[in-house]
Amino acid sequence: MIKENIIKILNELPQGVQIVGAAKTRTREELKAAIDAGLVILGENYVQEAEKAFEAIGRVAKWHLIGHLQSNKAKKAVTIFDMIETVDSAKLAKAIDRECGKIGKVMEILIEINSGEEEQKAGVMPDKAVSLVREIAGLGNIRVMGLMTMGPFIEDLELIRPCFQRTRELSEKIRGLNISGIEMKYLSMGMSDSYRIAIEEGANLVRIGTGIFGPRQHR
Repeated sequence: MIKENIIKILNELPQGVQIVGAAKTRTREELKAAIDAGLVILGENYVQEAEKAFEAIGRVAKWHLIGHLQSNKAKKAVTIFDMIETVDSAKLAKAIDRECGKIGKVMEILIEINSGEEEQKAGVMPDKAVSLVREIAGLGNIRVMGLMTMGPFIEDLELIRPCFQRTRELSEKIRGLNISGIEMKYLSMGMSDSYRIAIEEGANLVRIGTGIFGPRQHR
């Protein structure tokens, strides 16, 4: 099933769009099956869970952190991940930069945008994003590579589209500012139920879990 799902999704994706396989709670066997089928990026929500998966899988895939990162977990995170998609504060960016500096690494990051402006959700508010990018642009051991957004969890998926549009427009605005050291290469939007809309609105990273692995088994 995993192989068939990945092949189907890969065949329908436009050129230049990549899948981040949302690996939360998935087994080592499931992850290996996905990689064997052509998945090249694994996305983990938690550092501790990623650590166990990384020990089993290694660097046969790239690792993206797609869940919220606490600053005190940055030391471990920078040893595992190739990209952190959920940076939403200068404090967190500086913690990542500091820990990367200790091991001589430059971490690619995305700025998480709270595109629905939901108080309970992580992410920087859209009107604060440019100032955050400017504040962290000079850090030597991180590189801002684009934006990421979750969007609200709602049944009518078309209502998510304006959030994706807003994030794309913000990405274009930041790109137009030509801030030194900022590469607006990636736009990470959409999940299993909404990735098609996200792609229509410019996403080139889509985070898919259920669409690859099937319904999550709660443990």
